[in-house]
Amino acid sequence: MSAFDSESKHTRPYEPTAARVRGFGATVFAEFTALANATGAVNLGQGFPNFAAPDFVKEAARNAIAADLNQYARSAGHPHLVEALSQTYSPLFGRTLDPLRQILVTVGATEGIFATIQALVNPGDEVLLIEPFYDSYPAAVLMAGGHPVYVPLRHHPAQTASAACWQLDLDELAAALSPRTRLLILNTPSNPLGKVFTRAELLAIADLACTHNLTVLSDEVYEWMVYAPAEHIRIATLPGMWERTVTLGSAGKTFSVTGWKIGWAIAPDHLIHPIVMAHQWIPFSVSTPLQEAVAVALDETPARGYFSWLSEMYRTKRDRLLDVLDQAGLSPMVPDGSYFIMVDTHPLEVPVAPGERRDLAVCRWLTREVGVAAIPPSPFYSPPHQQLADHLARFTFCKSDDLLDEAARRLSRLHTFR
Repeated sequence: MSAFDSESKHTRPYEPTAARVRGFGATVFAEFTALANATGAVNLGQGFPNFAAPDFVKEAARNAIAADLNQYARSAGHPHLVEALSQTYSPLFGRTLDPLRQILVTVGATEGIFATIQALVNPGDEVLLIEPFYDSYPAAVLMAGGHPVYVPLRHHPAQTASAACWQLDLDELAAALSPRTRLLILNTPSNPLGKVFTRAELLAIADLACTHNLTVLSDEVYEWMVYAPAEHIRIATLPGMWERTVTLGSAGKTFSVTGWKIGWAIAPDHLIHPIVMAHQWIPFSVSTPLQEAVAVALDETPARGYFSWLSEMYRTKRDRLLDVLDQAGLSPMVPDGSYFIMVDTHPLEVPVAPGERRDLAVCRWLTREVGVAAIPPSPFYSPPHQQLADHLARFTFCKSDDLLDEAARRLSRLHTFR
């Protein structure tokens, strides 16, 4: 009987989906952006700017396309861009960065995360994730065959006025280590909390990394959105950490061009090389004209004072939304960085269906009934710790002033629901 005969007997059922992705569903961002679109809600959920990128950045892209920079770029990064990144970051790292050996351009920071984990994590290795985390971290670890190990930030319920109140329990972090621990992922300024890790916290993490021979993947895409008196400290600049740190950045966050998907990784040669080897089999290379545009933008930022302007622009929007949320009775937690604000939703009496997480119910209700979309934070926690997000919601302020004003008008109705 032919192997293709319809009468053939199969020893196993047909299952085309690989086990590594079988448990994945749509992201929380996809769900709530779709819900906001369907209901006409103001979208303060997904963190993408709804305003135009700076004119000088857009002009650089137009010029790059007009100059016919439209073919494959060097796999590790367009030469002009890696040179511009070296010029920008060398003073910040306190060393001269080799643009061709210590910098990699990626398809956004998300590919930088994925390529780094693919390059540095073996099947069975453990990766420490600090909760709440950016949701691509555990997915990337699982697809590499690694095992995520979760350590939540802790805060006292009576001390939630600031993201800085969320602390890493260093004893808990140390207890999570094992002989299989290979990598620790750090996000500062953090998404979704807006926490900026202090020098003391980073020194303690660095001490653990050096003592236990760990590599650190430091996601710093919100590096230019830090609000005084907080200070952004790059863990790679601390003693013993340059040799064991991969630092990620993002043009999408820096220049309000999230759709361009241009990111970068900075690390010593022995770490960048394996990441480049993984990267060449993921996208091979990144959009050439957009790399050129980001390079030109970086060249021009010092004369324009752009980074200072960006921080002040977002600080003003932060304070605007903090006031709106406070007046609505949502007890916002002041972020020291990023463009997100977490709020305490305890005052809201929202129906929760059996088996539904409260934060999901609250954010669906806010979107449908109040007309303002926020993101529920439970997907940023492992299942055993998701209850820590039950009374939280995440709002973003990377939106135009008119949209923030409309959100304020709608959120003022919250008092009528109490």
